[in-house]
Amino acid sequence: MSEAENRYWIEADNVKAEVEIRIFPKEFAALYLLKIPEVEAGTSALLEKIRETLIGKVAIKTIETFEPRQYEEMKTKFLNTASEFIRSELKDVSEDVIKLLSGILVHDMLGIGKIEFLIADPNLEEIVINNSQEPVWVYHKKYGWLKTNIKIPREVDVENYASIAARRVGKEITNLHPLLDAHLITGDRVNATLFPISTKGNTLTIRKFRRNPWVMPELISGKTISLDVAALLWTAMEYEINILISGGTASGKTTFLNVLTTFIPPNQRIISLEDTREIKLPSFLHWVPLTTRTPNPEGLGGIDMLELLINSLRMRPDRIIVGEIRRHDQAEVLFEAMHMGHSVYATLHADTAEQTYRRLTSPPINLPDSMLESLQLIVAMFRDRRRGIRRIFQVAEIVPVEGAETKVMLNTLYRWSPVKDEIEKQEKSLRVVDELKLRAGMSEKEFEADLEDKKNILAWMVDHKIGTVDGVGKVVYEYYYDPENVIKIVNKNKSPEEIIPKELLDGAT
Repeated sequence: MSEAENRYWIEADNVKAEVEIRIFPKEFAALYLLKIPEVEAGTSALLEKIRETLIGKVAIKTIETFEPRQYEEMKTKFLNTASEFIRSELKDVSEDVIKLLSGILVHDMLGIGKIEFLIADPNLEEIVINNSQEPVWVYHKKYGWLKTNIKIPREVDVENYASIAARRVGKEITNLHPLLDAHLITGDRVNATLFPISTKGNTLTIRKFRRNPWVMPELISGKTISLDVAALLWTAMEYEINILISGGTASGKTTFLNVLTTFIPPNQRIISLEDTREIKLPSFLHWVPLTTRTPNPEGLGGIDMLELLINSLRMRPDRIIVGEIRRHDQAEVLFEAMHMGHSVYATLHADTAEQTYRRLTSPPINLPDSMLESLQLIVAMFRDRRRGIRRIFQVAEIVPVEGAETKVMLNTLYRWSPVKDEIEKQEKSLRVVDELKLRAGMSEKEFEADLEDKKNILAWMVDHKIGTVDGVGKVVYEYYYDPENVIKIVNKNKSPEEIIPKELLDGAT
């Protein structure tokens, strides 16, 4: 047995646990060892008694608990009630023990047991239960896939966890409907499958989303994107250019889409259409999220993407986001919205701009070339698993071609060089820059100056480590409202507090 490679502490609902990453000679994968404070047998029996009492005292709503605020209020009430019961039963225990025991009760009755600790670990991206016979697996940001020392005792427990997640977003998972895509109260995405669809047992996959959303200055400082590309995409968002973000699994597509939305003027109305809620936009934006709904067992009550689009057009949207495109009807909704004159954004599974084009024009999506003319930009994301980095791989524009059999062509503006780890300029723009100048009413010289101003503002935010969504959003808003003042502050390298109120700078240093 080797020495511990890494140790750290995590906390979930006042319960602290130690995490240790170890490599054992007889194991084929590194281990993620979660060390939770032990509870004696007598105390466990007492907890069971308190649990039964609490079921009668605290109304634990499941189907009605959709909103995080409602859930937090119920959890607080539950914690307080549990703490009172524990104090009355155990007269001489410390407050730390009371917190521990009440936290364990919360995990068992309102949450998903020990998995709550894994959800609370900011170093994890994915949590996977393959069945009750195998250990839980996690994907660690630093170490990749790790096998844990946690096992779910019974298959029915895995099914119960999936049912809890489903009910809280108005869905169900049963033998008749054995597949689930949903999200937890925390916003993390959940996928579940039931036996015999998954032949080894019931499964649960939780994809975690960062609690403090990424912002553009962080992506620039981490070399995910260059200043040149960031300034161009900022301008594209400002003047309502349609953008499709593609990439492989976990390449950062949705994250990058969320980052780009910070550049939408906050006085514009955004409607998002999704099958499963993944998009999480800044709170200062004028945003209404809509999701589809599958029919009930009688085949009633279903709401599809086309119905959402039709309804959204009656809500006077300035921008429309159509989540992830997988099928023909979703793509049709996306491009129909573009043809109606709305600025539209979406994500798609494809590794390169060329693959993105082929996926859009081949089955099952199968759109005609003529429809693609409404889309101006494709941003392809890439994840280098060996180095543990994410990069913008390509920025390409779709250029209509007159009188040709193929109605459009791809023109790559920027491309990442894996050898240099730099995003390099490729071809001169044949479409997007001209459209931006037209929409902004700028000459070539004015357009270049505008890009330079944006690059300076972005570099200033990077230098001052503006690391909050509200902080970046405030700078963008002030630039739209009074660009000369913001440029003056940036050029003189003044403090961010000249623009951003101190309370919005929390988390930025």
